[in-house]
Amino acid sequence: MSTSVYLALKEIWRNRGRFLLFSLVVALITLLILFIAALGEGLGSGNREYLEKLDADLIVYQDTARLSIASSRIGCEKRSSLRSVEGVRELGGIGFASASVLVADDPEPADNAIPMAHRASMDVSLIGVEPGKPGEPPVVKGRGLLRKGADEAIIDRTVALMSGLRPGDQFTVRATQGNEYEFYTLQVVGVSDSRKYGLRPSVIVPIVTWDKIRPQAGPPGGSTDPACNVVAVQLEDPTQFEPMRQLLEAQVSRIEVVDPVTAYENTPGYTEQQATLNTQNGFALLIGVLVIGGFFQIQTLQKVPQIGMLKAIGTPNSIVAVSSMIQIITVNVLGVLIGALATVGLAQTFPPNIPIVFELQSGAMSVISILLIGPIGGLVSVRYSLRVEPLVALGLGT
Repeated sequence: MSTSVYLALKEIWRNRGRFLLFSLVVALITLLILFIAALGEGLGSGNREYLEKLDADLIVYQDTARLSIASSRIGCEKRSSLRSVEGVRELGGIGFASASVLVADDPEPADNAIPMAHRASMDVSLIGVEPGKPGEPPVVKGRGLLRKGADEAIIDRTVALMSGLRPGDQFTVRATQGNEYEFYTLQVVGVSDSRKYGLRPSVIVPIVTWDKIRPQAGPPGGSTDPACNVVAVQLEDPTQFEPMRQLLEAQVSRIEVVDPVTAYENTPGYTEQQATLNTQNGFALLIGVLVIGGFFQIQTLQKVPQIGMLKAIGTPNSIVAVSSMIQIITVNVLGVLIGALATVGLAQTFPPNIPIVFELQSGAMSVISILLIGPIGGLVSVRYSLRVEPLVALGLGT
């Protein structure tokens, strides 16, 4: 074993420029794979984050919506019927829409000279919830919502970071009402953790305020208990998910009930998006295997005479094979280490609205995959080195 290590490291040191260059190639492959994994996690999280973190056991849709949140409508009578079903502990209606938060470039009074419609804006998901009910996220700063029609909002962490808003600040929301822009002033009462929906950060408002603000073709709604898109349901016994799902659909007409995972997996494009990114990741790993395998195959062809000399003086195949594997693993580990450090460094430069999320589990799986593709890609070169005939390699035989 010591002989194998000596031979491997000695050759790496004598040809350090070549091996370092290839380690940098492995580093670039590592960078690519880690960023694809982070992009997949970021895009997936941006679509599912609000629903994934929802404090509910079941999500109720209109039966004809086919699990499309935008197409679903649940009125107050339907919510009352759901509330009366035995086994339901609490529920809350949730509405989803899109809007823009106006961001003042200059907080000084002179900024008021800029027309509202021309100020810088940030697109957000406008989410209406019933205060104190399932759907309202817990706050990490400030307080929760108090009244259904209050002009107040909880902003998620991303909105807070990008806008600089804090509890107590006021901000303007722009939405389309008919053919015109309408502007609404809200007060930040709380900041939650990240709650993205539809790849946008979220602003959570009381359900009546949401119905007044949300984009619509006609005049703003004036209902004190407006229809929502879906209903989040908490159960007395969360382990009775399937029986309660069937009971709700049996006792309340024209609804479809699913768990939160099924809900976010059916958001538009979520499954297709994740499948595409997983395919890209698989191709990146395949490219890594071919590149690493090709490099070490060329490396082996270039040192056939040296391998022949080692075998001619009695060096067993096991030492030659182990030496080759040590080279492959060393170069691969060095490249992965450089690539991982470069990834961490680059990640610090991205603004919070970029959908790149590095999760420990997915990152670890990607690194392990890259560490494995080195030896796998180098197996061909190891096999070739074992088949080298000493006399032929030295030009003394045929």
